[in-house]
Amino acid sequence: MRTTDLVQRLQLARRELGLEAAITKLDKYQLLILDDIAYVTKDQAETSVLFELIAARYERRSLLITANQPFGEWGKIFPDQAMTLAAIDRLVHHATILEMNVESYRRKAALKRKRGPAD
Repeated sequence: MRTTDLVQRLQLARRELGLEAAITKLDKYQLLILDDIAYVTKDQAETSVLFELIAARYERRSLLITANQPFGEWGKIFPDQAMTLAAIDRLVHHATILEMNVESYRRKAALKRKRGPAD
C-alpha cells in the first residue's frame, strides 16, 4: 500500500474513533515500509496520523522510510515544526540512514526510451 493510501486509511480510522485499533493491527508486521513519505504533504489532520504511527512503532517495531527530501525539508511534510522535529527524532534514534545521491532510475529509463533503442 502506498504511504498516502495508508495515511488516508488511518485518518478514516481516526474519524471513526478506531485509530488506536488500526495502528495496533499494523503491529502484526515486524516491518512497515513507508515509500515516498515526502508525497504526504497534506493538512495537519493527515500528517498527525502519520506521526502517531511513527510514535506508536518507536522502539517496538521497524519502519523503512524512503523520501526524496532531506530531513531539513520535512517541514513540507509535517506542517507543525514541533511534530516535524519529534518525528525525525524518533526515526533517527535507532536508525541506519542511507543517503543516495544518484540519478533516478525511472528518469534514466524514460530518457533511454525517448532516445530510442539504438542509443
